[in-house]
Amino acid sequence: MDAKRKVILITDGDEYAKRVVELVAKEIGGRCISMSYGNPSVHSGAELVRMIKKTPYDPVLVMFDDSGIVGEGAGETAMRYVALDEGIEVLGIIAVASRTRHAEWTRVDVSIDREGNLTPQGVDKNGTAEFELGRITGDTVYCIDDLHAPLVVGIGDIGKMASRDDYRKGAPITRLAVELILERSGYREFGKREQDEDL
Repeated sequence: MDAKRKVILITDGDEYAKRVVELVAKEIGGRCISMSYGNPSVHSGAELVRMIKKTPYDPVLVMFDDSGIVGEGAGETAMRYVALDEGIEVLGIIAVASRTRHAEWTRVDVSIDREGNLTPQGVDKNGTAEFELGRITGDTVYCIDDLHAPLVVGIGDIGKMASRDDYRKGAPITRLAVELILERSGYREFGKREQDEDL
């Protein structure tokens, strides 16, 4: 039986997010499912799983976006399908804050503010720490608690955050979130061991 594909789920899918996620995937030696981009998401979970399984190597970064739809929209339905597929191992979720009109929120294990600091507090769309501990408000976060991911990292709006996460600056906040998930999951160490064994 083939090994499970190692995937990071990201709850943003607009043009800014696409540029950033493609850049970060390339820099970490992973893959981005560029076709998962969309505001809102346009591909079903089944379609995304097929795309993930066709990628040549891990980790695979996948975007999901509900574009403010109340409750579980298309992005979250697709995200749930991907997360629960038996051939997928979710290393973690990057939960993106938004200025949603509806108070949808999720628990996060840690957040990263726009200065690149780890904080137990939630952050807002601009990447500024909020008062509440361990939760953020967003528009594609409704089902995250149900997925029981090993690590959920909260960040502000990908590619923005007062230009702190601009892709032309290397998208340092999103990259840090991805690296944190890889580190905490043990994926980086696992990949290093595989390389050592091949030598």
